[in-house]
Amino acid sequence: MKYYLIAGEASGDLHASNLMAALKNEDHEAQFRFYGGDLMQAQGGTLVRHYRDLAYMGFIPVLMHLRTIMKGMADCKRDIVQWHPDVLILVDYPGFNLDVAKYIHSHTDIPIYYYISPKIWAWKEFRIKAIRRDIDEMFSILPFEVEFYKKHNYRINYVGNPCVDAVQKALTDTAPTDKGDRCIAILAGSRRQEIKDNLGKMLTACSTFTGYRLVLAGAPNIEEEFYRKYIPEGTDVDIRFGQTYDIVRNADAALVTSGTATLETALIGTPQVVCYYIPCGTVVNCLRQMFLKVPYISLVNLIAGEEVVPELVADKMNVSNIRTHLAQILPGGTGRQPMLDGYGRMNRILGPAGASERAAKIMVERLTSSKGASKLDK
Repeated sequence: MKYYLIAGEASGDLHASNLMAALKNEDHEAQFRFYGGDLMQAQGGTLVRHYRDLAYMGFIPVLMHLRTIMKGMADCKRDIVQWHPDVLILVDYPGFNLDVAKYIHSHTDIPIYYYISPKIWAWKEFRIKAIRRDIDEMFSILPFEVEFYKKHNYRINYVGNPCVDAVQKALTDTAPTDKGDRCIAILAGSRRQEIKDNLGKMLTACSTFTGYRLVLAGAPNIEEEFYRKYIPEGTDVDIRFGQTYDIVRNADAALVTSGTATLETALIGTPQVVCYYIPCGTVVNCLRQMFLKVPYISLVNLIAGEEVVPELVADKMNVSNIRTHLAQILPGGTGRQPMLDGYGRMNRILGPAGASERAAKIMVERLTSSKGASKLDK
């Protein structure tokens, strides 16, 4: 069968690539065409457009690149219609993907599956209308989403979390490279705006912890020169690319921007402080309380249903607060063991590995059954 996938950022590229590998095991004649990244390309098929060409966040960056984004969206719709796959599989990236889904649903008979639900339980809950209208099957990777969608009378498939698979595989396939020295890992995000807003404060906060190496995990779509612009003068930091899991595993603690990286860090078992600076922080915090429908922003806390990791968001994300919380989770800190215990509770809620395989199996079964029914109708 023919599978068209759309992933719009690094984490989507990772999870989509694992799903593609699982689909090949279920369907030995699988053909792929996709918007995605290097990891998806390594699975074979045709990369139509790389996600780095469309990965913009924040009102101003999106507005500045609106023409590029709109052209990419139009090209994508046209390409899907022309190739006419057996299924369109969307991976997170809701602003782009839901618009594509609306067009494909109204102009073709191509079934549409969504792997990794948009976070409509946090905000923009109104998107449930578009999902109910345009998405044939939803594949969830977060256990608390089941109840959310049940509230809206929309059935979903909870398949487990692919981060469990990715982390287990990475830690099994590679031996740790720990040299025995103390280390703090810095994960400043995969988007330029995140790096610009967070990196300098993170590194400045670490400056008082003498005796610790600072290792920055570089995102695959960001060049080293960009990081260098936001490293405070005189700060010694080692920038490494393609080694994120290894960096986190060998670290005593980590400073992590919100997102999938917080969950991956927890699964690896490294204590962390979640850092996400936003300009006009006081105003943002007020708006957050008004519009966000969840008590936390990190996946670790959302899954656990409690504050396992500290969240420094908007105006709370400052050098002083980072230092305070970091001191508590470094070896000897009073917050270290309670956080590790919280990781254990989170792991039990997530369930076992095998998310990609379970999702692929259901997808192929659904498509095969649908094709069989269509032949009978004829």
